[in-house]
Amino acid sequence: MQTSQGKLPWWQLTLFGVGCTIGTGFFLGSSIAIHKSGFWILFIFILAALATLFVYEALAQMTVQHPHKGSFRTYAQQAYGRSAGFSVGWMYWCSEMLIMGSTLTALGIFTQFWLPAIPLWLLAVGYTVLALFVVIWGTNGINKVESLLAIVKIAAVLMFILVAGFAFIKGTGGVRPIHSSAAKWFDSGWLGAWKGLLYAFYAFGGIEVMGFMAVDLRDPKQAPKAGRLMLLAVTVLYVFSIGLALLFVTQEGVTADKSLLIAALEVMGLPYLVVVLNVVLIIAGFSILVASLYAISTMLIALAEDGDAPAWIAVTSGTRKLPLYALGLNTLGLGVSILLALFMPKQIFEHITTAAGLVILYTWLFILASYLKLIKPGAGGWVKSGSAIILILAAAAGPLLEETGRPGFWSSLLIVLVIGLITAWRWYKANKGTKELA
Repeated sequence: MQTSQGKLPWWQLTLFGVGCTIGTGFFLGSSIAIHKSGFWILFIFILAALATLFVYEALAQMTVQHPHKGSFRTYAQQAYGRSAGFSVGWMYWCSEMLIMGSTLTALGIFTQFWLPAIPLWLLAVGYTVLALFVVIWGTNGINKVESLLAIVKIAAVLMFILVAGFAFIKGTGGVRPIHSSAAKWFDSGWLGAWKGLLYAFYAFGGIEVMGFMAVDLRDPKQAPKAGRLMLLAVTVLYVFSIGLALLFVTQEGVTADKSLLIAALEVMGLPYLVVVLNVVLIIAGFSILVASLYAISTMLIALAEDGDAPAWIAVTSGTRKLPLYALGLNTLGLGVSILLALFMPKQIFEHITTAAGLVILYTWLFILASYLKLIKPGAGGWVKSGSAIILILAAAAGPLLEETGRPGFWSSLLIVLVIGLITAWRWYKANKGTKELA
């Protein structure tokens, strides 16, 4: 998988970040957060955005000082040793597999808008094959494709904001008075906000993919600027679109299997825009799927080259130098998600989204810990990192507050436990060999 090293302008990294961030985590996953938090979702989105910014700034500063295609996995290894690099690499692989499983499920749900008779698992298979085709035949242009799709997503959300804003001002299309609609959404209180915090974080997942692409910047020092602008743009779009949508939709109208924006457009009586937005949702989810495939393929190759995965995974084929073995392993992982969609289609999205969000947050904690060890920041850096760590830990504990979040929570801990046991076994084996030689 070749990249255009040193040729990426900062603004293209910003668009790439938008493309990697605005996806099913926002369009569908935010419905889970809204159902739990109500209008507090606006506040927790801002909190999650700040914490995400601090995590990205930490990653960007490490990229500026130590540019490496292994990104945060390499920095964890430099900071805490090979075992840390092994753990972070495989934890990230697991998180991305879960994210792609969540995305495949969301893509199936969006497509069933037109084709309700087709099973979710069959739609997941179709999108998996299509995503592999795009990665195999379009690897060198993935950043350009993501930038183009980012523009489409931005335009779609802006369209919704303008339409909803006009409908609200005119008082048409089913808009409800604030005292009878919006006020009710504050009933969830701080406990509801806590429950929804994880899913607000999940809507910002994707900044770590920017870490892989930041190595290819013309000027790596512009990586922090690219991330700040990306997060500012995404946060503004999130807060305004969700805030307007909640003025139209009742609490009963928000479900985990329908985008809030779609539900709001339906209340406004705009079926044509519902169709247009649903197309955009599919485009958004598919772009996330492709970007995730790129990211974990890059990570797998880095793991294999460093001896933390079988060497054959890094073997490439043909003039395009395609990592067919890495893509094959990723396809097997996606097969697990497809099987889950086959056996528990009703519960899968929230459970996989919860587990995916938690595992990616564990990875972000490693990024912050590596930053504190390698960069040794001043008081400002410690305050930012400490604030992000507290918010991340609060988000990770949120699913324990209700029964529907616990399966995903325990699944995420199981993943960490398995990786931890394998890491401990590798460490023991390596140290045993060293002692025997001594």
